[in-house]
Order: sequence, then C-alpha cells, then structure tokens
Amino acid sequence: MATAGRCGAAALLLVLSVRLSAGQSFSLPLRQPQDCGDARYFDISSLACGQCGPHQGRSAWGISCVCLPGFKMISNNGGPSVICEKCPENMSGVTEDGWNCITCPKGLTTEGKCKCAINEILVERDVNGTLLKEALCIHCDAHEPSFSASNVLGDRCIRCEQTFINISESCDCSDPNILTGGLCFSNSRNFPSKTVATVRYGQLGITVVSAWFLKNLQASAAACWLYSNLTSCQALGNMCAMNMNSLSSTTSDACGLFQYVYANTAGLGTVHSVSFWRQNLPWLYYGDQPGLASQVLDTTQFPTSFSFKGTNKNRKLQLIAASYDAEGNFLKWQNLEGGVLQLCPDTLTRLNAAYIFGTTYQQSCTISVSKMLSDFANPIFYDVYLEYHDDDSGQQYLWAVPVLNLNLQYNEMSVNQGSNMNNWLLTRRMFLVDSLSGQENDLGKQPRIIRIASKITISIRLIPNTQRGTIYPPLITIAYKDVLVQNPDTQSVMVSFSVNYEMNQSEAQIQTDIALGVLGGLAVLWSLLKTAGWKRRIGSPIIDLQTVLKFLLFYAGDLANVFFIITVGTGLYWLIFFKAQQFVSVLLPLPSQEEDFVTYVGCAFALKALQFLHKLFSQLTIDVFFIDWERPKGKILKAVEGEGGIKSAAAPVSIWRTYFIANEWNEIQTVRKINPLFQVLAVLFFLEVIGFSNLALMDSSSSLTRSSESYIAPWSRILRFGVSTVLWLVIAMLQIIFFAVFYERFVEDKIRQFVDLCSMSNISVFLLSHRCFGYYIHGRSVHGHADTNMEEMNMNLKREAENLCSQRGLLPNTDGQTFQISISSKMRQQYDRIHETLTRKHGPARLLDSSATTFEQSTKAYHTMNKFLGSFIDHVHKDMDYIVKDKLLLERIIGMEFMEPMEKSIFYNDEGHSFSDVLFYGIEATLLIFDILFFSVVDLASQSFVLAAVLTYLQQEIFRFIRNTAGQKNLASKTLVDERFLI
Repeated sequence: MATAGRCGAAALLLVLSVRLSAGQSFSLPLRQPQDCGDARYFDISSLACGQCGPHQGRSAWGISCVCLPGFKMISNNGGPSVICEKCPENMSGVTEDGWNCITCPKGLTTEGKCKCAINEILVERDVNGTLLKEALCIHCDAHEPSFSASNVLGDRCIRCEQTFINISESCDCSDPNILTGGLCFSNSRNFPSKTVATVRYGQLGITVVSAWFLKNLQASAAACWLYSNLTSCQALGNMCAMNMNSLSSTTSDACGLFQYVYANTAGLGTVHSVSFWRQNLPWLYYGDQPGLASQVLDTTQFPTSFSFKGTNKNRKLQLIAASYDAEGNFLKWQNLEGGVLQLCPDTLTRLNAAYIFGTTYQQSCTISVSKMLSDFANPIFYDVYLEYHDDDSGQQYLWAVPVLNLNLQYNEMSVNQGSNMNNWLLTRRMFLVDSLSGQENDLGKQPRIIRIASKITISIRLIPNTQRGTIYPPLITIAYKDVLVQNPDTQSVMVSFSVNYEMNQSEAQIQTDIALGVLGGLAVLWSLLKTAGWKRRIGSPIIDLQTVLKFLLFYAGDLANVFFIITVGTGLYWLIFFKAQQFVSVLLPLPSQEEDFVTYVGCAFALKALQFLHKLFSQLTIDVFFIDWERPKGKILKAVEGEGGIKSAAAPVSIWRTYFIANEWNEIQTVRKINPLFQVLAVLFFLEVIGFSNLALMDSSSSLTRSSESYIAPWSRILRFGVSTVLWLVIAMLQIIFFAVFYERFVEDKIRQFVDLCSMSNISVFLLSHRCFGYYIHGRSVHGHADTNMEEMNMNLKREAENLCSQRGLLPNTDGQTFQISISSKMRQQYDRIHETLTRKHGPARLLDSSATTFEQSTKAYHTMNKFLGSFIDHVHKDMDYIVKDKLLLERIIGMEFMEPMEKSIFYNDEGHSFSDVLFYGIEATLLIFDILFFSVVDLASQSFVLAAVLTYLQQEIFRFIRNTAGQKNLASKTLVDERFLI
C-alpha cells in the first residue's frame, strides 16, 4: 500500500509540473561580462551577473571574483567562492599569485603587487621556493659582458636585442638614438627619422593611420637598410604591396622607403640576373620606363610549348607561388591548384581544370565580410611563378609571372584596365585579403577597412602564327575593392576568378572584313541584276522611288546571305581548328572579342527577316486564276421567267472541279521541302541528348559527354552558333535529299501531283507574280472532258497509260505542262480590264451596275476571264499571241529574261516546276536560313537551346498560319472561289 501511495504522489507531481511548465516562458536576458560592473562577476552557469563577496572585485576576464588590493586569498574555488583576508600593516603587499602577503621595499602597483624599476626583476621566493619576508628587486646587468634586460613578464633577465648592443653597447636606446619596433637605431646613418604610417583607400576616399605600419614600418625599413635583414626586407615589401605599390611623391611611406633602400643597395648586385630583383630585397616592380610592359609581355617567348593531343601532350599550367606572412617570414612553396587564388568555395576537380591549357575558367560568388575576417585574419603574400622543364636536361625552372594591379596609384590617367600597354606598371607581389593595415588603434581588433581582391584574371596569350603552341608570359590582372567594415555579418563582396586564353584576333578580323567587302560588293551587283530583272517583269523602264526601294529589299536579302556565310564560316573555322588541333595554333576569341560576330549574326537575322517578309507579302498578293476547259455536254430545257415558255440551253459545267483544285492549291501553299517539327526536334536531340552542345564549351575537349563532377567551361557564342548552325544545315540537307530521292518519288509529291490533278480536272492555272511575269500550269485534259463518271475516268487513265491518246503538253506531242510566262503589256491591260470587274464590288455603290447584283457581276466577270484566258492559250487573239521557247542557260542562272514581250508574249519551257516560287516550297532556302538565324539569335540571347527550339517552332507555326489565312483570302478574292468552300 505504501508503494502504491508513493507512485500516486509521484504521478500527481508530474501532472502538476506539466501544467506549470505549460505556462512558463523559457526566455532570459542577455548579459555580457562587461555589463556586470566592478563588484559583480559573470556567472557562466546561470549566464547572469552575481555579487562578489566583501573585499572582492571582478577579475580581468570578468567571470570570477578576486581580492582587492591589500587582501590575500584564503581560499578560491572559482566564481564567487573566494575568501579574502586583509594583510598586516607591515606587509601591505600581495604576492604575484595572490596567496600571501609580503613587504614591498619599492612601493606597490595599482593592483597591490610589488613593483620594481626598469631592467629589474621581482623575486619573492628563494631557490627552494620559500617565501621571503621582503621582496627583492634584482637589477639586470645591461653592460658587458651580460648585456641583459628584463623580459616582457619581468620575471627573468635575458640578453637584450643585438641592435641595442651595437648602437649603445648596453641595453639602453636613449637619445639621440631611435627606438622603434623593439629595435635601436642610430640617427647618424641617414635613416629617416619620420615615416608615414598611413594607408590610402582611394575607392572610399579615406586615409587610415595603420597601427601595423606604426609598429613595424620604420623598424622594418631600418633593419632592411642598415642590416640587410631578409625578413625585415620582405615585411617592408609586404607593406608596400598593402599600399597598392603606390609611387607617390611621399618618400617616407612604405613604397617610398622601399624605393630608398632599393636605390641605395645597387652595389649588392641582382638575383638570378634579373635587373629588377635586388639582392636581399623582394622583387616588387618591373620598372617604370615607357614600353617596358610591352617588352615583358610581347617580345619574350615562354620556353615551352603546349599541345592538346598526342603522346607528348602538355596541357597543364604549373603555377606555383612563394608565400610569405605579413611579418616577412617565408612560409612555403605553394602549388596554385586547389584554389589558392580562388576565394569562392569550389570542388578541387573544378579548380584544377582552371589550369588546363585552353580551358577558359570563370567563377564568381558573393562572400560575407565576416568570413573574410575569420579566414584571412593574417594576410598571405604571393610571388607567382610558372614552372616548366628543360626538355634537354630535365631541370625544373621557374618563370616569374607579372601582375597588373588596377588599383596602382601611379599615373592614374593611364594605368587602368583599358589603357595602352606601354603605360602599364607591372608588379610582382599580390595578396587576397588585407585585414591588417586597416586597423587604426590596437592590433588584433576589428579593422576599420579591409581590402579584398575582388577580381583576379590570369591571361595567357598565344604567339601569332605559332604552330607549336608557344605563348607569351602569362599576366595576372588583379583589382582590389576597399570595404568599410560596419556590420560584417550583413556585408558581402562579389569576387571573381578567371583564366582567359587569348590570341591576336586582328588577322582574323582583317580576313573577315575582306570577305565582307568582297561578298558585299558582289551582293550589290547581284541585287542590281535582280532589280533589272524585276523592272523587266513589271514592264516599267523608269527608275523611280519604287525601284530604289525594291533594290534595297533585294540587297537586304543578299547582304543577309553574305553575313550568314561569313558567320557560318567563322563558327565552323573555330569549331574545327580549335577542337581538332594537336599543337596549339589557335585560341578562341574572348567574350569581349565576340561582339563583332554577334553583331554580324544580328544583322543577318534582321536583313533575312526583311527579305522573308518581302517574299511573304509578294506571295500573298499574286494574281491567280483557274481556267476551266470543260465544255457543256449537250443541252437542257430551261423555263424562262416572264415569258411563260421553255427553251433549250447549254448544260451547266460543274463548279466542283474548280473548288477542288482551289482547295488543293490552298493546301500546298505552305508545303515545305523539310518537316519543320522534325527539324527542330532533331536539332534539339543532337544538341542536348547526344551532347553536341558540349562542343561549344571553351575548352580543348572534343568529347560529347562530360562528367557531372567535372568543371564545365563557359560557353563560346561563336562555337554555339557554329555547332547549332552546322546541325541545322546537315539535318535539313538530309531531309531535302530524303524527300527528293525517296519520299517524293515513292510516297507523295504534292507539287507534281497538283499538276497531274489539274490535267485530270481539265483546269489550268494562270499565275502572275509580277505585272508582266508569272507561271502557267497547262491542265487541259487530253480526253476532252473531266466531268464524267468513274468508269469513263478509269478508261481514260488506261488509254493514257497505253499511249492511246495525245500527250498532255501545251504544244502537240510534248509533255511540258508548266511554263514561266512573260506577257505583253497589251495582254496585261486586257487582263486588268476584266479583273477590274472582280474588284468593283469593293468600290462605292454608285459605281455598281444597278441592273445587276454584285454576285451576277462577279459571275459574268469570271466567265469573261475564263473565256479570255482560254482563247489566249488557244491563240485566238492574234494581237495578243504568244510563242513557246526555251530559256537560255544564262537566263536560268541569273533569273532574268533577255527578250522583252513587245508584240507577243513568251512562254518559257519549265521542267523544274518553278511555279512553286509563289509557295513556301519555292522559298525553302530563305525559310531555312531565317529559322537558323532566329534559333541562333534566341540562343545567343538566352544561352538556352531548348528555349530557342520552342520559340523557333512557335514562329514557324505563326507564319504558316498567316500564310494560310491570308493566302486563302487572296485566292478567294482573285479566283471568285467562295471562301466557305476552302477547307
């Protein structure tokens, strides 16, 4: 029972505790140790301030209590668990450990401890550890032979610094000697007594008095100059690099002092025969004489070559750096692979790819200032070299890599990213983050300003006309960003790192300009021929504004072809020669060098779009008429209204054949030689699925597959255009060959079937694409009638197959059914007079014949036009006759007729069915190039093949819809076929 009672009580307490805790708040106030005051301490357990006991105060760290001066500790268990006892009057001092009282002969410090004079050490116990009754102050012997002084803690005598001994023969550095940086210097050796310890931050317009410079600049410069101390010289060079290698008029700043030492140590000689590298000094500058940068970068050849393929391929840039800390100590030789110069976090595989020759690398990211401060509390300085091997001896060598600092405060009018190379001042030493020089007061605290390498670019330039992959020395271009530290957790900086491979593109640009000039001149001549042919076809000898406008439209299309040929040739050239080369002889243009190419593509697209719209408008405004050769079969009895009688009349001819031919013509208006949907899907399949898009990456690999973990180089817009265009052309050519050789021969040929259908329907097609030029499809049936039953139709086809009837051609014993026609002006005038009646229904009502309806007028005009064109084909009108002849070869080539149809019209035999020129089928080349350029422009703008494919297919469908809809309306208005029957 007792056990059960205890369990019940425990359960009750648990329920009550749950109910109480449900209403509690688990928040607590934030307290810092410094918030607790002098008599309180910070309790690390409760995270709150606690009260110290009597005769106690807060410790230096603020997390415990200590005895006040004049009180010794009896016990100390940490925190407030301290018991203090007052020392007797004759022993008012407290030992250093705080546990005992002692007599202090030379007085007390503010903490109640014994104090001693300078160069004296405090002794409180004998050698056995027994506490002395009175503390001793033992003087360190600062003279020969001891030369000792107290250490920083004041508990030992140590040998004083050597400069004190050398200057004063003691451990004292009193006037007139100079004490700086813990070193002693004589002012009688031309040493600058004052130094400028400021750092200029030009982007912010702020000058900071650097605590680091105050402590170390004068000492480093003096030790470097007077004693050739290697570490001090490196530290001086580091401080000059922190000050952006500034060559100002102030000779006592970091760079001024370095130049002073450099100028006065000429007698020491040079290092490795480099005239800019003085013995004992770091190599900071290449010199400031005009043209030196050009000599360093453009006249010297790097002693090894690079290749992409083969057994002896050399594809790695072995960049290595000598690294130093801020105090000038050499740290190590550091291989730059693995992201040493890369501030952005990345995988090792991607970073290693940055140094594969020919692989353009670009990486950018945003990094918080707090991360910069934590990761780069102590700056590291680098002197970068390119490692190579001597092919004969196998010895390793280093080639110094120059640095172009864009923040260099020298000749600010010319030293910038776009200035002439001759004005550049090249340097050597660089760093990534400087959070040291921007500390104004005490070292170790948060700096006021930090300087970050926001953009680093390694440029490798190929020697012109090389066939063995030789390069100029690489160049590191670096730009620093000054950041005023306010809230490090919220502040961030955009940084980037890139490796660019470039070559002199002037020769390629010259070749392009020559090709553009020559082909552009030929385009002008070709456009003039087209304009002359067009003038002849419209029968107008006058050069007017319309002629000039037409010439410009022709020239736009021809110039578009010129730009297209040049851009395709350029893309194909770089695709083949860059990806297939063994020894490096060409490098891809940089993105900034691709602007002209992109402009050419844009011009080609704009001009081709203008040509396409011109041709589309021309096709939508052609004159077309269907000549019905069918004649009535017998007569019928017909009631005559108003006369009450019946009379015989010719049997009407069925209109259904004309409607049928009109529908077939309407269907073939947008037939093309390729399947647009298949074309887009096939191109997208090869680019994205097979992996041809990988050929457009700015690296030397010609592989179609890439690992997901490997570095993916940036896209080259030239290669993207080249790859996509080649695929478009190849797939289109294969489609055209397939349709011409197989599909149209064995499956279906809608264009030629239309001609056959006209013959079986006994209907000819009369087309005028120009005022005096057009096409004629002779569809007159050799059987006399087409409006017949199935049995007779099959019989007629059988007779034709067995050659038991005449041939279908316009001329006897010929098969020629399609012609290009050049009609006389008289013929055209007659055509227009009849056709005018067809269009009068759209005019004012007062012009219409009041005795007849619009429908009756149109019907009468239709029969008149049908009769006129039929009689014209039958040579009835002797004053408007025609002749049939073959075109000359030159006429076929240039698309222009030499003979003018003065008295008679001319029918040119056409075996190529050129009437398709008024259909999409006949302008396939224009449509194909327009689609390619549309696809390319979208891709160059979006860098997405998928988006380009989708939008290309949409525009194809839109223009097909426009061509169908507007063409149908034009067909209905020109042929009097009711649009309701065009399905």
